[in-house]
Amino acid sequence: MGSVRERCARVFEVCDEDNKGYLNREDFEVAVVMLFGYKPSEVELDSIMSSVRSENSGILFEKFLNLMCAKKCAQLYSDETREIFTAFDVQDRGFLTFEDFKKTFNSVLPKLSERIIIEAFR
Repeated sequence: MGSVRERCARVFEVCDEDNKGYLNREDFEVAVVMLFGYKPSEVELDSIMSSVRSENSGILFEKFLNLMCAKKCAQLYSDETREIFTAFDVQDRGFLTFEDFKKTFNSVLPKLSERIIIEAFR
């Protein structure tokens, strides 16, 4: 699949149809859909586009890479956190009790002291 940075670079190339060297608002919107699978809100688009210096007509390559790589890393971290939570939430309740937490830790690290588990749960 390649790195996140490589994927973002490929998406920039595809979305910069006229090889302008930047993405205008519409190009950027398509890039977000390609990378994240959702259409960005007007507020998100306004926020990103207002962060671009006024002399530019859009988002330059480096700025795009930095923004999208940070966003993608945050998404991956969030997905990983959700996976871990799901593993702990064996009852599929949407929340964890101390017993759920303790049971999971005991199955993975049986010799871990309960004091450490209590501290981690807080």
